[in-house]
Amino acid sequence: MSGFVEKLIKVANANEATKDIINQENAERLENLSSHMLEVNKSLNLTAIKDENGVILKHLVDSSACVPYIKENAKLCDIGCGGGFPSLVIAILRGDVSVLGVDSVAKKVKYVEETAHLLGLNNVSVSSRRAEELGQDENYRESFDVVSARAVARLNVLCELCLPLLRVGGVFISMKAQTATEELDEAKGAIEKLGGKLEKIDHYTLTDGTETIERAIIVIKKVSKTPRSYPRNNSQISKKPL
Repeated sequence: MSGFVEKLIKVANANEATKDIINQENAERLENLSSHMLEVNKSLNLTAIKDENGVILKHLVDSSACVPYIKENAKLCDIGCGGGFPSLVIAILRGDVSVLGVDSVAKKVKYVEETAHLLGLNNVSVSSRRAEELGQDENYRESFDVVSARAVARLNVLCELCLPLLRVGGVFISMKAQTATEELDEAKGAIEKLGGKLEKIDHYTLTDGTETIERAIIVIKKVSKTPRSYPRNNSQISKKPL
């Protein structure tokens, strides 16, 4: 077992939110993901976090916290997949889950696709179309069991991008930091208007023994169909968020 793998498992198991999620086999694949990501990061701006401890805590362990909220054999869409967090982490930890990584930056989508192939992940597909376009496409609209988003936008904006993609009964998992409660208050009208209902908000901390970060997961359930007029186009969403 490498030092990286040992440290990753130790940090994950030291936190209640991520305990028993990462095993040795998965940790080795996550180490490969980390090494490849940092190499590609030299030419493609995927992350500002480049030290080993930071990658373990703030990318790998942090991304793994959403795994318990994903039901078995789910069809999942990760909006703003960027450097592959949490999409590639979910794909590694949950081979039963089908993951679609979505990002409007084509280079990042290509990176996620190539990395999935390199890691032997056959449960990952990608799209460089904008989320609001997918939400109006009959092939994607209201077709996912889970939609995830991590560090993408304010919750009221995210709801308009994500909830139209969910089938009724599905859940939107929004991974947030300290602003979670404030953003949830701001997004109450959008959640209701788009057919969602707050299921829970879980606050937790993650630590590696040296650094501690505050996190929250907001789970919104799709309880009714999203009105056909949503999502609006990007300029309308930006100028007048719900």
